[in-house]
Amino acid sequence: MTVKVPSDIEIAQKANMLPIADIAKEWNILEDELELYGKYKAKISLDTVKRLKDKKDGKLVLVTAITPTPAGEGKSTTVVGLGQAMNKIGKKTVIALREPSLGPVFGIKGGAAGGGYAQVVPMEDINLHFTGDMHAITTANNLLSAVIDNHIHQGNALNIDARQIIWKRVLDMNDRNLRDIVVGIGKKANGFVRQDGFMITVASEVMAVLCLSSGLTDLKERFGKMLVAYNMDGEPVYARELGVQGAMAMLFKDAIKPNIVQTLENTPALIHGGPFANIAHGCNSIMATKLGLKLGEYVITEAGFGADLGAEKFLDIKCRYGELTPDAVVIVATIRALKMHGGVKKADLGIENVAALDAGFVNLEKQVENIKKFGLPVMVAVNKFANDTDAEVEMLMKKCEEAGVEVSLNEVWEKGGEGGRDMAEKLVELIENEKPKFKYLYEVEESIPAKVNKIVTEIYGGKGVVFTGPAKNQIKKLEELGLDKLPICMAKTQYSLSDDKNLLGAPKDFEITVKEVRVSAGAGFIVCLTGDIMVLPGLPKVPSANKMDIDEDGNIVGLF
Repeated sequence: MTVKVPSDIEIAQKANMLPIADIAKEWNILEDELELYGKYKAKISLDTVKRLKDKKDGKLVLVTAITPTPAGEGKSTTVVGLGQAMNKIGKKTVIALREPSLGPVFGIKGGAAGGGYAQVVPMEDINLHFTGDMHAITTANNLLSAVIDNHIHQGNALNIDARQIIWKRVLDMNDRNLRDIVVGIGKKANGFVRQDGFMITVASEVMAVLCLSSGLTDLKERFGKMLVAYNMDGEPVYARELGVQGAMAMLFKDAIKPNIVQTLENTPALIHGGPFANIAHGCNSIMATKLGLKLGEYVITEAGFGADLGAEKFLDIKCRYGELTPDAVVIVATIRALKMHGGVKKADLGIENVAALDAGFVNLEKQVENIKKFGLPVMVAVNKFANDTDAEVEMLMKKCEEAGVEVSLNEVWEKGGEGGRDMAEKLVELIENEKPKFKYLYEVEESIPAKVNKIVTEIYGGKGVVFTGPAKNQIKKLEELGLDKLPICMAKTQYSLSDDKNLLGAPKDFEITVKEVRVSAGAGFIVCLTGDIMVLPGLPKVPSANKMDIDEDGNIVGLF
């Protein structure tokens, strides 16, 4: 019988947290390498990585998911719970997560620190300003924007074409009114009038650069490589030509250091960076992941959205730049979500429907197939909900066994680490018995169309890709500039394997239309935009912010 679980914030506020300095000491982080932000959160000096460089790396486990639905999947909750469970069975394990964005916190999601008895704490701090990394990213991005407009105002020595400035301003908030704006109106002293727009901070290339950099010097060099505009002759203008990369990197003297907090069961959690996975690569920083590999026997980390987006980018982009090889992949699935993929409406998910679950299984089956294409061991974690029936659970477990994939019932939301014991034991057995034969999906030297076509046909299950006229011209331009030999970052809806969010399950015989191709030269990947990707979300009719409050003693309610 399932017991009633209190709200996330109620559980978090009753957590038995240990001083983060005590946890750091237990995990071989020296006192001088820890920079405290209060009692329960801290940054870790990059000197720790240097000191431990000769230590053997632990095992790397990626947690991904089926194609997400409004029913929820629970990747972060699974990462936290699995990390707790691994430590329960005696495997020294660190988890590595992304930082939440304030936009979704105040919009729909309400937070991103796990859930139930599988959370990272202090969840209020993590979900709000944390250690200021998001502010550093926002400020560096907007410093570059200000310098671009100031350069034009002060004489425009670089002959920048104001109609071809591709660098946008950002803020860490959902505000649809700032998507398309006009700047510089009013007096002459206000600069030149031009069309501009904002993106959300986590969509900034600055965020992607932070997460793919190996240190401050690499960060600064990547900032300099960022393509910000074209001049009147159609030639590229890079950030380094504006002489601002040093000042941008200076803003990251602290933000570049990974953050350490803890789970409800005092498992160490490295939380650093947080790019979206539909418009960027959707993974935490390479620095945090590599640090975790030196601290623990195992590192459990995540990639955003479904395996077709986050996991593909983790493997083809992050692993390529970080020289990482995962030892196993866990795919999170819920019966609720699979029933939606089988045609059930959200309002009817509480009704038993084995037939719909059977029909929706094709999505999980496709995502398992996708991971196997990379030569990696894979298992399924079924994130259990209270209204899942015995017949549905039995059906899903049986379908996984018939498909030849290891499966475990995941009850960490309700039971914490104890609810993931079976999952942890099966994961360790999988890693010990099946060695990875990791390979990338494509080689970067291939043409842009060839790389995109492989992703569409191999990972999405489509029959091909269509490039619009403007996209073809943009590809030609990147080829001329020698910027085409980079990994691909597909900007696509997270709600379908296709570029149509309404096509659920595992659609076939569809084509992906690429409308725009642009380069994130500093981050080191090519962004191919499909469909209508929102780079600055709006607030819903009733934002989560309306349910949040704080009392005179600083106690927060409504954050979940």
